[in-house]
Amino acid sequence: MRIISAQTLLSGMAVVAAMSIPGLSLAQSSEVTFHKDIEPILQRSCQNCHRDGGAGPMPLVTYDQVAPFAGLIEYKTALRDRAGAMPPWYMEKDIGIQEFKDDPSLNDEELALISTWARSGTPKGDTADAPQALVFDDSLKWKAGEPDLVVVMNEVTKLAGTPDWWGEIDYIPTNLEEDRYVKSVEVVEVNDVNNQAGTGRDTVGGAYIFHHMIWGTAMLDENGERGSTISLPWPVHEVGRNADIFDQDAGRLLKAGSSIVSDSVHMHSNGRDTTAHMEVGFRFHPVGYEPKYQTAFIGLGNGVDISITGNAKDQELHAYTVLNQHTKVVTFEPHLHAPGERMCLEAIWGYTVETLSCVGYDHNWVRGYPYAENAAPLLPKGTILHIVGYMNNTETNPNVPDPRNWQGSGNRSVTNMFIDLGIRVTLTDDQFFEAMEERRQALNLGPNDHVIGCPLCLAPLVAPVAEAESTDANDVAGN
Repeated sequence: MRIISAQTLLSGMAVVAAMSIPGLSLAQSSEVTFHKDIEPILQRSCQNCHRDGGAGPMPLVTYDQVAPFAGLIEYKTALRDRAGAMPPWYMEKDIGIQEFKDDPSLNDEELALISTWARSGTPKGDTADAPQALVFDDSLKWKAGEPDLVVVMNEVTKLAGTPDWWGEIDYIPTNLEEDRYVKSVEVVEVNDVNNQAGTGRDTVGGAYIFHHMIWGTAMLDENGERGSTISLPWPVHEVGRNADIFDQDAGRLLKAGSSIVSDSVHMHSNGRDTTAHMEVGFRFHPVGYEPKYQTAFIGLGNGVDISITGNAKDQELHAYTVLNQHTKVVTFEPHLHAPGERMCLEAIWGYTVETLSCVGYDHNWVRGYPYAENAAPLLPKGTILHIVGYMNNTETNPNVPDPRNWQGSGNRSVTNMFIDLGIRVTLTDDQFFEAMEERRQALNLGPNDHVIGCPLCLAPLVAPVAEAESTDANDVAGN
């Protein structure tokens, strides 16, 4: 249940009171115009996809393009953190950590501006108030920046109306000649689908045929086989997913001579014969870079006890893991399936249970949520990480084809998974103490402050231990 703050209630009362004053409603609403108020929002959070050549189903660049969709824009943005919301960023804003990298979401003021504009006749305003138009280079398909290395996977064709397919695709060599540390990796699908707006492609799934690819890198033998070689896992590619940017102090190692391998690719028909391939783009740290932290491969999920009954919502799934080393949580990435509506991440330390993040879920837009540098959870070893999934298997969930059915775990979208695929790194004792001190300094923390996700950050400020006193106590004990 959400709690409405007193400030929100008073703000709403103020709006109602103002609207009741004769003549004030029209005067105020006319102040919200497309060029002055709405266009900057669209440029920041919408036009990267909603433009000619973009992934969005309609361009939202000019006034004439936007005004007919004013009501739809108001509705989709007001969904905010639930399936179908635009922009596709579902982090809940009333609980947990709120600082993230590359966050395109809208704040309360921006949502109010859109609503007022849509309900007051969509005034165009003065073109002199318009921001400078954005220029997009569609030759650059990489959101994280132009890669230093691009590996092109083999081409496949999926015919219209054919069933889903799971299996392997060809192993492809990276042709890398020296070991390099990777600062970001991004996987994109390149296909022959017409991405121009207005071509009848209404969903993300309609634009692509690859639903996901679980992949890694490995050294192949002279016959091009993996043999007993263990592959290094990389972040899972999923439809609608953003790029993975690793912690700046924990670059991933890509070995020279390695190949991209995958034995779990899921493809689906998008309603038309489509030929496509995947491209994997790596951005490297400078030569000579050495990581400070180690990547942690911590499993957090439950594929055994999934039992979703028919015609019921607010069903919960739980999974736990204990951190054996000090850990920094770099990203939170919920992975559910069609019935999934929401996932929360909690940290249990001693007697404290703290919610780090809660995220709505949309199976058409699987997102990874990278915490801002001074907001990423710093958790001491012994902390219990706990995820809670909330499932809606009723007719109110449009992703569920038949809510009467019981659902268990499985690969299909109409069955279920329950995993946090987020990125984490481990720290030594010295690194952990150093990271907390850096955060105290960066945030100018005092003993009465509170830092979500860092249960020991304030310990030296609340109960300082003087080094001289400790030494004297040891002398007394020795005597």
